[in-house]
Amino acid sequence: MANWMGGSAPAMASQVADGYILLSAANLRGFLPAELTTFRLELEKALRNTRAEVPPADDALANAARNRKIGRLSSALQIVQNQLTTR
Repeated sequence: MANWMGGSAPAMASQVADGYILLSAANLRGFLPAELTTFRLELEKALRNTRAEVPPADDALANAARNRKIGRLSSALQIVQNQLTTR
């Protein structure tokens, strides 16, 4: 059973998006492939939701925050996908 940081896969994906958790291969070492797949699906869902929220064009701070969130989620997806392919 996975030890989800934040309690569950959706909560962990949200915390990754907000920058509270930085993922690495060491963080994901104890997760089973099925749990990593669940986490990947939650990250993809969070990424879709973040891309769907379009701030006003003249709000530079909101655009920068959205882009940082997208970057964190994209890099987390790459790390999870790498963990899945190396197993």
